[in-house]
Amino acid sequence: MATSFASEAAHIQEIGHLSVSDMARATGANETTVRAWLRDGGRSPSGRYAERLAELSSLVERLVQVMQPTYVPVWMRKPVPLLDDDKPLDVIAAGEYRRLSRVIAGLEASGAV
Repeated sequence: MATSFASEAAHIQEIGHLSVSDMARATGANETTVRAWLRDGGRSPSGRYAERLAELSSLVERLVQVMQPTYVPVWMRKPVPLLDDDKPLDVIAAGEYRRLSRVIAGLEASGAV
């Protein structure tokens, strides 16, 4: 049985169409570790990885409300001017959740889709 954090990894992949590589980049884990999180009964992230995964989940859940879910991985890899041309996946990896959250709040306020 998967743990809550491992289930969250699968949830992010499903709703946000993020690849193993995207999730590894955002959390700082290696791809083998992320695959283990996604396997039924696999390992569960902990510590810094769990923290980044929870932040990624929160952001992806918000993003699918303001853009097509299939566009989320594209947007997460693109330089964003409001992030000083940093890429959202890298901003999450750096632990700057609030910085990215403010940009998403702007999308939410504008009703972007």
